[in-house]
This record gives sequence, structure tokens and C-alpha cells, in this order.
Amino acid sequence: MTDHMQTDTLVIGSGPGGYAAAVRSAQLGMKTIVVERGPIGGVCTNVGCIPSKALIAEAHRYDTHKTWRRSGSVDAFLEAQAFKEAIVNKQAGGVKYLLQTAGATIVEGEARFIDQHTVMIKRPGTELSVSFKDAILATGSRPIELQALPFGNRILSSTEALSLANVPASLIVIGGGYIGVELGQMYAKFGSKVTILEGGPQVLPGFEADLVAPVIKHMSADGITIVTEATAVSAQQDTDGITLHYVKNDISHSIRAEYALVTVGRRPNTDDSLGLARIGLYPTSRGLINTDKQCRTDIPNIFAIGDITGGPALAHKASYEAKVAAEAIGGLPTVVDYKAIPLVVFSEPELSSVGMSETACKEKKMPTVVGRSSFGINGRALALQSVEGFVKIVAHSETGIILGAQIVGAEASTLISELGLAIEMGATVEDLALTIHPHPTLGEVMMEAAQNAATKMMKSKIQTV
Repeated sequence: MTDHMQTDTLVIGSGPGGYAAAVRSAQLGMKTIVVERGPIGGVCTNVGCIPSKALIAEAHRYDTHKTWRRSGSVDAFLEAQAFKEAIVNKQAGGVKYLLQTAGATIVEGEARFIDQHTVMIKRPGTELSVSFKDAILATGSRPIELQALPFGNRILSSTEALSLANVPASLIVIGGGYIGVELGQMYAKFGSKVTILEGGPQVLPGFEADLVAPVIKHMSADGITIVTEATAVSAQQDTDGITLHYVKNDISHSIRAEYALVTVGRRPNTDDSLGLARIGLYPTSRGLINTDKQCRTDIPNIFAIGDITGGPALAHKASYEAKVAAEAIGGLPTVVDYKAIPLVVFSEPELSSVGMSETACKEKKMPTVVGRSSFGINGRALALQSVEGFVKIVAHSETGIILGAQIVGAEASTLISELGLAIEMGATVEDLALTIHPHPTLGEVMMEAAQNAATKMMKSKIQTV
């Protein structure tokens, strides 16, 4: 027997994009249903952002205070896993609460399009037909699986890596992007011997070398071996571990470890199971769905947000697009503006970036001035014993308008928001330099970087007079 429901807005997926879209849609007075085939909260809440950051935080605490622990890394890791699960459960409960209090209806099951206004939701032992006026696709992504290294008992994706019962004695990380670096450092701090294989010339590609240098220094201190310009080609697994074969400089090498973790990117969830072809919606060769400035696809009543669309696969980008899509459905004149999407790596020290980099400005031949300031002489950083790193602010050399900023250092993930706001507001380095920051705080480093840029501009003007 097939049951039937009707709604104004149907949201497929309950991750950071999906639940934000459903909440905003319901707030705007539209009858809203959100469909989720897995745990409420999606990948981010259950096997992504939240559990990884919980374990990373615990690893930092263990590394700093391990002499206070009862009996070494085994107990510490079990405590960390229990802490992580508690955080995940609380966060998932919070997502469910937000949806329910907003008035959205949660339906568990897997949705498949029948036509442009109907989906069939497969549930245990039954099916549910839902007709809708508009739909928002927020189906997210999953880890990319390499054909030569299929996931299994000894070859892990980030999902399995977050749920290991014990700290592996040794771990090979294939891919030196932010996920590989974050999880590699986390396990190294708990006692794993970690080797990272990166195909490019440096780990954390996309960040400038001077920003990555303090992270590499810390990775070395954690005992992590980094092999760049290396390509994994095959592996043999047995009951005790894995032997991985890779090529560097046309020379074959082998390395042995208890586990291998593959972190080479994520694949959009736009598979045939959604039935997109049935409604005439065809993803690109990369599995992405093209959208306009209101997140609308080629089909006027179907919207798409988050990892299945172009741009960086970031939870906060998905949440931002969610509000735009829901408000567009509600008739509001809202459009996306990606002027300042912050990028964050929860490494040690943390990395963050927003707006244009110094390199990007040079490539565009924009007249720029760069202001820098170090954490090394900041009172709060000294008190925290976290003096490595700096703030770099890139501004237009003629107007002083802030174009971008990068931070490597303590609390970079938090500090970057002020610089993102400065870019969105069209603030100048003088505006930021004249903003009174409390003392002693890490925020003073940003003020001093802005002052450094403003001083350079002033000297340049004096010299040209």
C-alpha cells in the first residue's frame, strides 16, 4: 500500500544545507517536508564535521595534558570516542528539535523522483508518495573511492576512520588535503605513526606556502612523514595490515601500515537512485548540478544546494545557499553572493582564509598592499603558549579596501569571521586598524596587521609626493 502526502516545499537531505533550507522554508509559512535516508543531520553531523572536530579537540587535549590521563593513549582514545558520540547525539538531537519547532515534517526514507512535482519515498515495508510545489536537493556528497584501492577492512574512508575502536599503530593517509591533514594529525597525537602521501608539491594545496609552513613544522614534530608528488598505485591487504605501493619520481616504493586512509576528495550524491533523468535534470561529468543565482536548476521548481553544486564543498556554503533557495521559493528577491566564503583547516596550528589571496591578486595584476602581524609577540598567544603563526591582510593599495585575508595560528577558525565581515562591508585597513580590540586578545593581531598595511600605504603616498 502506498500512502500519500502533499507539501509546498520538499527538501531532500537533512545535512547543514537541507535542515537550514527546511527550517527557513517553514519559517516563511510554507508547508515543508524534509526527507532523510540516513541519520538526521546528514554526513556533517554524524560522520563528518562534528565528530571529526570532536576527536581533533580531544587529540589536542590529550597531546597537551597526556600526563594527567589515567593510563596512556588507549584509555584516552576510548574516552575521546565516547565524548565524540555524545557530541554527535546532542547535535543530531538539536537538528531534529530545530526542524520540529520550525514546523517542518521529517520523513525517513529514500526519495526518487516520479515527475517534476512528485517523489516516491522508499521506507521499510512501505512507500510514501509526496507531491510538492517546489523541491530543494541537498543530498550532499560521499568520499571518493579509488579503483585501485577499494574501501575494505584495511582501506578506510573518513567515515570509518572516525569510528576505529583503537588507535592504529601506523596509518597511511592518501591525500594531503584538509581532511587528510586534520585526521593525520589527530591520529599522530594519539600515538599513530602517520605517513601522508600527497600527489602535488605540498600538502594543503590551495594555501600559500608561507601559511602551510607552520603546519608542516607541527606535523614533523608530531612524527608525521610527508611524501609529496607521490601516486598510490596498488595495495595488498592481510589480517595484520596493508602494504601500499606508490610511485615518486618514476621510482616504485612500498610502505607497510596497519591501515590506509583515502582522503582524495568527495563525490556528489547525484546518482541514478534519485531519478533525476526522469525529470530531465542531468548532472555534469563531475556529478554537479548547474544552478542560477537563486540556486534554481534548469527545472524552475527544482533547486539544488551544497556539495552537489559548483564551488567549494563546505557546510557553511550549503547553509548559506539553503536560505537563498528557501527565500527564492518564498518569493523574496534574494541571490547568492560568494564574495567572502571562509575556508578553514582544523590543523595545528589552524589555517583559515577568506576573500582573495596575495597570489590571486598578483595573477589579476591588482595593485595591492599586504599587512602582516605575528602571534609571536601577542600577549594572549604567549599566555596560551601558541605563538606560531601570523595574520596576512591583502588590500587594494590605492583605496585600502580589504580584498582578502589569511591566518595561520591559534583560533584562526574563529578569527577569520571578523575579516569576512570586513570584506562584506567594504571596510578598509584603516577601518580595521582604528577598531578598538580588547587587550590581551588574539584579535589584536588582526588589528596590527591592518595597521601594518595602512602604514605601508601612508609611506607610499609620502614617497610619491
